[in-house]
Amino acid sequence: MQMLYDSESFVVVHMQADAPDELALADEGSAKAPGALAVPTLARHGFEIVDKRSGKEVYLDGAWAELFQQHISAWRLKTPTQEEVENTIDSYTGLAQHPITQH
Repeated sequence: MQMLYDSESFVVVHMQADAPDELALADEGSAKAPGALAVPTLARHGFEIVDKRSGKEVYLDGAWAELFQQHISAWRLKTPTQEEVENTIDSYTGLAQHPITQH
């Protein structure tokens, strides 16, 4: 998990695929065979976008994540203004249906 962006309006986190399950690694007393690899927690990468204004979040994976990744790659070639970044992120907030809850 990598924080990509944090502003007054949005938070964007990149959830990376094939990250080992930290609990499985920490559990030395499990019945797993010695040297067994931990099962990945995510099969593919995605992005979590939190809209702080509405208190909702959306998780982009699959084609949506690839489209968002294209925006990020373009930003590496030409540094965007904060307004351009905010407008791009805001274009995805219409997909946000899940209210933010504290755990």
